[in-house]
Amino acid sequence: MFSLVRENIRIAFDSIKSQLLRTILTILIIAIGITALVCILSAVSALQNTISSDFSSMGANTFNIQRYEFNTQRRGDEAQKINPVISYRQVKTFKEDYNFPFTKTAISFLGTRTAEVKFDNKKTDPEVQVFGINEHFIQNSGLELEVGRSLNYFDVENNNSVCVIGSDLKKALLDDVNPLNKMISIRGAKFKVIGVLKEKGSTFGNNQDLRVLMPIQKARTIFTNPNINYNLSIKTEKKDMLEGAQDEAIILFRNIRGLNPVEENNFGLERSDDLINRVGSMTSVLNTIAWIVGIITIFGSTIALLNMMLVSVSERTREIGVRKALGAKRGTIAFQFLIETLIISQLGGLFGILLGILAGWGISSGLGFKFTTPWFAMMSAVGITFIVAIVSGLMPAVKASKLDPVESLRYE
Repeated sequence: MFSLVRENIRIAFDSIKSQLLRTILTILIIAIGITALVCILSAVSALQNTISSDFSSMGANTFNIQRYEFNTQRRGDEAQKINPVISYRQVKTFKEDYNFPFTKTAISFLGTRTAEVKFDNKKTDPEVQVFGINEHFIQNSGLELEVGRSLNYFDVENNNSVCVIGSDLKKALLDDVNPLNKMISIRGAKFKVIGVLKEKGSTFGNNQDLRVLMPIQKARTIFTNPNINYNLSIKTEKKDMLEGAQDEAIILFRNIRGLNPVEENNFGLERSDDLINRVGSMTSVLNTIAWIVGIITIFGSTIALLNMMLVSVSERTREIGVRKALGAKRGTIAFQFLIETLIISQLGGLFGILLGILAGWGISSGLGFKFTTPWFAMMSAVGITFIVAIVSGLMPAVKASKLDPVESLRYE
């Protein structure tokens, strides 16, 4: 049995070599379909991993109060509602009045996205983000420290000139020294580095590791724009209390914003798990599109491979007659053509998988997504190419096995 399989594989490779150009074109057609499927599934998976990871960084049992909902958009001809900014007075009042048990409230605002940070004779490009935060922000955001410590209550209350920096900022300015207790300069103000955050990567070109976190009041003295928007992040220590904490936060913030009972919220409230679920629903649509595109191209590959094998049977009619005259059974002839079809389809699948992974990696890297090896897409591609081989090879194999040996030997 094994010798027969080995002999059929050898014959299949000899046949492939004898019609090399036709085989290469067929392999490329199959590879295009597999490449499209693997590439799109890889890119979608990388997108889902990146966004889910970023939203998960909000931290477990955490919800945010912000200016807009995550999914705010125009609906029909209705103009998007413009919510007023969340002021410092409002977030300060909220923090003082919000007393739900086992919760911690973080306040933050983005001072600038284009700060230039200096250390000795080194300086960064003006692309560093600077945040003003209180003592709970790092914990509530799910951030972790690589070295040093976080901002504490005394740093915030005393307006200490201290900061925590991102990993890329540390590499740019303090890579060759111990970063702790070094003094950096932002808009002429000196800050002592007390901690370095673990690497987070970038999303949609937004580098999350080029940032500085400083006490909120200190940041307010540097960034004095009157329309600065503040954010609140509330974390509960017990998951079963999250709904109650969220309801009380909405009621309190509506009162702070001066809303009457019939008015809609003019602010957004988001939970990390809600955001992840929304991302999952969006990427499921993209996955469906990927499968539709892949199936259409693979259908074309099946027709191309079927046509090639039918032509191959016609060209090798005399060879089939000789093999039958020498005692080859119908099953042996059919198996030979199935093996040949399977080899061609798997070569096309392998080539398509490699191209798909490279294309998916290129797209993911270009958009700043977190690429992971697309095992599901690769296994799907192998399965699909096997099905393509069976579907494309069955008819030619049956046709070859049914040829009459006498008539086949007469074939010219």
